[in-house]
Amino acid sequence: MKHSIIKYSLSLLAVLFLLSINLVKAQSKKTAKIAQENTAYLFTYFTGNSKAEEAIRFAVSTDGYHYKALNNNNPVISSEKISSTGGIRDPHILRGEDGKTFYMVATDMVSDKGWNSNRAMVLLKSNDLIHWTSAVVNIQKRFPNNENLLRVWAPQTIYDKTAKKYMVYWSMKHGDDPDKIYYAYANPDFTDLETAPKQLFFSPTNSACIDGDIIYDKGKYNLFFKTEGNGNGIKKAVSNRLTEGYVLQDKYLQQTKEAVEGAGVFKLNHSDEYILIYDVYMKGRYQFTKSKDLANFSVVDQDVTMDFHPRHGTILPINQQELSRLLNQWYPVESVLQSAQNKAINQNNIVLDSVNQKLYLPVNYGTDIKAFDPQFNTFNQITITPKGKLDFSKGPVKIKISIANQQPKTYAITVAVANNPVLKGYYADPEILYSNKTGKYYIYPTSDGFNNWSGTYFKSFSSTDLVNWTDEGKILDLEKDVSWAKRNAWAPTIIEKKINGGYKYFYYFTAAQKIGVAIADNPTGPFKDSGKALIASKPKGIKGGQEIDPDVFNDPKTNKSYLYWGNGYMAVAPLNDDMISIDTSAIKVTTPDKSFREGTEVFYRNGKYYFLWSEDDTRSENYRVRYGFSDSPIGKITIPENNLILAKDVAQGIYGTGHNSVIKINGKDEWYMVYHRFTRPKGISMGSAAGYNREVCIDKMEFNADGTIKPVVPTVNGIKPIY
Repeated sequence: MKHSIIKYSLSLLAVLFLLSINLVKAQSKKTAKIAQENTAYLFTYFTGNSKAEEAIRFAVSTDGYHYKALNNNNPVISSEKISSTGGIRDPHILRGEDGKTFYMVATDMVSDKGWNSNRAMVLLKSNDLIHWTSAVVNIQKRFPNNENLLRVWAPQTIYDKTAKKYMVYWSMKHGDDPDKIYYAYANPDFTDLETAPKQLFFSPTNSACIDGDIIYDKGKYNLFFKTEGNGNGIKKAVSNRLTEGYVLQDKYLQQTKEAVEGAGVFKLNHSDEYILIYDVYMKGRYQFTKSKDLANFSVVDQDVTMDFHPRHGTILPINQQELSRLLNQWYPVESVLQSAQNKAINQNNIVLDSVNQKLYLPVNYGTDIKAFDPQFNTFNQITITPKGKLDFSKGPVKIKISIANQQPKTYAITVAVANNPVLKGYYADPEILYSNKTGKYYIYPTSDGFNNWSGTYFKSFSSTDLVNWTDEGKILDLEKDVSWAKRNAWAPTIIEKKINGGYKYFYYFTAAQKIGVAIADNPTGPFKDSGKALIASKPKGIKGGQEIDPDVFNDPKTNKSYLYWGNGYMAVAPLNDDMISIDTSAIKVTTPDKSFREGTEVFYRNGKYYFLWSEDDTRSENYRVRYGFSDSPIGKITIPENNLILAKDVAQGIYGTGHNSVIKINGKDEWYMVYHRFTRPKGISMGSAAGYNREVCIDKMEFNADGTIKPVVPTVNGIKPIY
């Protein structure tokens, strides 16, 4: 009996032991499964049409909507090392069938050599997303009958479960034929194409088809692509088979009227919803749309943020281990510091000093910096101490940041109120007005941030104190509101006139290097264009320059209004009583001296007419403001000694200060200058692009006893509210 009890006890222990082992194994499998679940996203893209921008870059997200660039938005793979041209565009990334091998394909191309200059693609393979092997496949050299091949664009990869091979598909153009989508199978090593290209999709109209992207869903292969030549946009064709039988669904899927390309579709993790993204390439932005059926899409741009500007890329779901690996390799502490999400922070003006390990966060007026949380965007792999609301009112606060296996770093973080720039975002050429009708101040700028000054609309902003500004929205859109010009909306000016007991607003603006006028009953519009250009040709005797940069001035002595304009010359003409036409017989060129470039501003004080203008080029860090004065609103202009009154301040990192307007505070001899500068701090490193990524600032303007203007000091802090 005793032995039976012992034997029974041993058997029970054995069972319990086996159960515990099975539980551990089950838990391990569950843990491993969780670790392999996709919980994040990898965005691979390039950034532009210069050779330096034509390279593979990575960004990551944990929700599919908010993306952070890796490696400070620098390339993660050298284009020179992997391509035949030195440039890489249109990268597409795919997870292999084994779940742990990754395949990437890209266009081997430098666009500066021309859109018909490339014949090759690049195939890449990796086991960890960090280290990649690569091979160039030149279609023209690799396969016969391609003598008249002009280009090879936007390859992508998908696994063919029937053939059990990886299929690469891309668009090609031969001679005068349109671009067509072809496919071929890659070899097992993913270093070459082992079958000759075959046409994949046959357009019923034989129109151009590029940028294909195939998504398998509910037993169907959905081929998204861009059409060209017969209406431009994104459509799709559907088939039951991967390599043939695609039937066009003749419906545009993009949710914008702008030009688009580079469609890419990915499924949200743990969801039945898909995201369709595409490159709105003429506007320098991406659009995100959502769908459950891959047929009807709604815009979700309002939910999307990116700290970079991608071109034609693709997004791949990844797991936590893969995210950790990417962060450890390419996400430095400095990237965390620049990810502060608190809405009080002016994101464009964050200053990071990685050498001295300092961070400056400029915040809006009225922000409580005694209890301020920068709200750094942190992944699970990142630790920040201390965190939450901190007291920045007594000076810099030291914060320690640790990322995965990287060495921790400690930064001294300063948070301070900065009232410059006064408008959040990119704006330039500011005109300021005080409205007697509303008792508010208004700024009318050029909408900036568009490549080569290509903006097409104007906005206005209102304030009661010159510090807190409200966006009043678009007041004039060339594409919708102006019949005689559709491009280059620049440098407006405005005047308030009391006519027959009511107020009218006359808004003079530049469009397509001509000057027009629009009229409204309120300072925020709606403005109605007069229907034709007011200034469309050069004054007599002028050969160079442009008809841009109007300025309107009402002479308080005579109540007569004048219009000034010109680039390379300064012209003036009296406005007729209707304020929408000029006395052409009285046009006078009154260029002050050789320093004059553009941006005339005229105001009156103590019997003198002051003329201000900008010198140099708006793309130059030395863009600056000079002045002269006269006894008449039409000159002759006297130029005093030391007439430079606004210029860069290297110590503060302020550059490209110019194209100003001036405002007097009603009832006081108190004056302020409104001007633009390069975006700070990035502008000085942007090259010529700084000239169309500008910010509007306000600083005090003062006079000496003899009426000369003291140099205006450009500041970061700006002015205090005016009450």
